Amino acid sequence: MTSQQQRLDDLKKQILNNHITPQLAASATQLVFGDGNPDADLVFIGEAPGKNEDLQGIPFVGAAGRFLNEMLATIDLKREDIYITNIVKYRPPDNRDPLPDEKTAFLPYLQAQLDIIEPLLVVTLGRHSLNCFLPDLQISKVHGQPKRHGEHVYLPLFHPAAALYNGGMRQTLIDDFAKIPEIMKLINQSK
Repeated sequence: MTSQQQRLDDLKKQILNNHITPQLAASATQLVFGDGNPDADLVFIGEAPGKNEDLQGIPFVGAAGRFLNEMLATIDLKREDIYITNIVKYRPPDNRDPLPDEKTAFLPYLQAQLDIIEPLLVVTLGRHSLNCFLPDLQISKVHGQPKRHGEHVYLPLFHPAAALYNGGMRQTLIDDFAKIPEIMKLINQSK
């Protein structure tokens, strides 16, 4: 086991031991911490687990996750190459949006995940994820445009679920996703 994986496992235990969002935890099946390569150059962050994620304990395993896997394949990546997580680690009841205080409670742990993994690029999926890091930006105006903030470069993308409900959004997401290899190359060159 890598030391990064061990540190991530320890962080997961801290969330459980510190009883983060106890009401949310009580309504969820389990904590959905994250999945993938603990040494990934690319981290994807969604907003919160849905029903399938809650049942399986893995982020992005439902329809949106299948679409995400398809998009990864278009840039020659697999789930094992990346790390994926959510801001909020428990499923909100009835799939409601995470509340501001729930996002705030999990933010230090999300930041710690990023500090452990040290990705080159953080891809935010949807407005909740974007606004956690870059609160003044609107996803409709900045999607597909990398933004440097603090020690990370963020790439805001629409949430894959949005493309499931809006066919026109699907191509936008695929086009934005196609920019990832070039952005990664530029970040590597500037190191």
